[in-house]
Amino acid sequence: MGDVHIHAFTADDADDVRASLEVHNAAAAVDAPWRWPELLASYTALLRHGWDGEPERPFLATVGGRVVGAASLELTERDNTHLAWLGLTVLPECRRRGYGTALFEAMAAEAARSGRRSLGADGWDNEAVTAFARKVGLECRSQEVQRRQHLAELEPGRVQRLYDEAAAASPDYELVRVAGRTPAAMVGAMVELVRAINDAPTDELDVEDEVSTPERLAAYEEGMLARGGRLYRLVARHRKTGDLAGHTVVLVDGARPEVGHQHDTAVERAHRGHRLGLRLKAGMLLWLARAEPQVRLLDTWNAASNDHMISVNDALGYRVVGRKLQFQKALV
Repeated sequence: MGDVHIHAFTADDADDVRASLEVHNAAAAVDAPWRWPELLASYTALLRHGWDGEPERPFLATVGGRVVGAASLELTERDNTHLAWLGLTVLPECRRRGYGTALFEAMAAEAARSGRRSLGADGWDNEAVTAFARKVGLECRSQEVQRRQHLAELEPGRVQRLYDEAAAASPDYELVRVAGRTPAAMVGAMVELVRAINDAPTDELDVEDEVSTPERLAAYEEGMLARGGRLYRLVARHRKTGDLAGHTVVLVDGARPEVGHQHDTAVERAHRGHRLGLRLKAGMLLWLARAEPQVRLLDTWNAASNDHMISVNDALGYRVVGRKLQFQKALV
């Protein structure tokens, strides 16, 4: 193995951004060929805005001037300040030469210097990933499953039938459509509602609940729109009290408008047991059929242990396409 040089860069470093993107897309073509290549504009926006306003810190690894890998660290300051989350990718043709280990050790040291006492990472469920995790001392703590829905393959009338059944079980609720940013009058209630996602299983991961604030909600919406996407949020509201009971969010890919990405779906504890999760997701499909009729595919992620949401997704025809393992280790 030649000497590995690792350096940080930012979204303003165009050459490094492009090089990092090429690493990620080359690796995905081998490790997860069902995924679409990331596009430069979207990737740059992600580096600039992050998922919800806290961009990751990206790094490149070079040997003899040639890029061999890329890495990133997420160091949130709003919650989970004990944790650094690592992304690590090595070009397929450069693997098994020690570059991944060099990147991991550098990121672990950077995380420790940042005051973090725990390091998390994820990778596709394959032998190479699990062997690398064992080598560097990472323990598997959870599993995330990617599912895909092919809308054209759904039995005609299936979504409407499921929606009608769920609506019959939840007559005390109405659905409210929100396209784009959350209206100012709804922000306070939406911030409270978004916290319901903390009830989703995290298995054996050492993680804290996410902190929900108006600023974080706005940063999420800004980040998604900056990536060129179109946001659709469907909200269940209790008719008598006006309380927001649940929501589901889909981002339609602006550059590939036939593709949608399912984001959060959550129902407040006090309002569970009325089939709102199914009603929201089926209702979203009915809305998209009118607002974005070109959408043909929807992707979603769930913890493998999230039996309730998986049952909803199964009813809607989602099929498993990939599985990621989530790892963690103590740094001190």
